[in-house]
Amino acid sequence: MPRREGNTKGRCVTLHMVSSLDGFIAKKDNTVSWLDSPDSIYEAGVSISEEEAAAFVKTIDCYVLGSRTYEHALELGWPYGDTPAVVVTGRKLPPARNSVEFYSGDLKTLVDVQLGPRYRNIWLVGGAMLCQRFLELGLVDEIRLTIAPVLLGEGLRLFGGSLTEERWNLRNVVAYKNGFVELSYSASMA
Repeated sequence: MPRREGNTKGRCVTLHMVSSLDGFIAKKDNTVSWLDSPDSIYEAGVSISEEEAAAFVKTIDCYVLGSRTYEHALELGWPYGDTPAVVVTGRKLPPARNSVEFYSGDLKTLVDVQLGPRYRNIWLVGGAMLCQRFLELGLVDEIRLTIAPVLLGEGLRLFGGSLTEERWNLRNVVAYKNGFVELSYSASMA
């Protein structure tokens, strides 16, 4: 699908995900405990203070997530605070907070009609099938992929086999002291 010029409308959809070195975002049982205990120390890497992280999170206007990611976030104690969150699902789920709404329609309508006019900085944070569908529809303006220093061998892949070849422009690379590396890409407008 050709890339749309989403940024001309004043909004940016960022796909943000953490992956293992071998491209998995969760184990086969959907757990992500492998994210919690990195043993490596990369001395040349940067570290981010809690204040810097909190200031950055405040720049995010809205989160979009699938129902399994929503349920996992609830188990973690809801890391998204009071920032508006849209859960894309056909299932009936209880809202955890007033800032959570549910959506089950067309994804282009969600982005262009419902979210785009209200929010500039929209973060798509999972799950894999929802992220793949956003990519297929050309709704992602930026990818921020953080690579964890672990090989899982099997599990849930972020990028499935249904995507077509598409070039992205590298914007930034950040190596962290905990051995994680963040790759930031912007969409080619070709």
